Amino acid sequence: MRYQRAELPLKLDGLAAARDFFAGCFAEEDPRRERLWVAHVDDSAHCLHVSSHDGDETGADFPIREIIADAAAHGIAGIVIAHNHPSGDARPSDSDCRAMRRLATAAEALDCTVLDHLVFAGHECTSFRRMGLL
Repeated sequence: MRYQRAELPLKLDGLAAARDFFAGCFAEEDPRRERLWVAHVDDSAHCLHVSSHDGDETGADFPIREIIADAAAHGIAGIVIAHNHPSGDARPSDSDCRAMRRLATAAEALDCTVLDHLVFAGHECTSFRRMGLL
């Protein structure tokens, strides 16, 4: 796992901004390995903290406890998540959907909202929010 503090007050205030930000994150990664990126934002959608979690060719760990602990530690209001599918299929898997339901429930207990979860596959990107899954 790698942590970094957002250098600039980056604003992730919608699908286009989040897609651009995370596309840049994935551009520097091995597309054959799955990776999960998490951006924690304040009430104004300014990114306060970013973390990434390594995976392999078959999947990435979805560390709900760590994501929630970071949310509590940074006092954030929202979470935006992105991960890639090396398979080339940008549709969320059943396990992606189960993990998001668990995360959304845990985040709600902190008065935090999961704003979106993007799935990247090559040049394709799907949004849980747009698909009505959040």
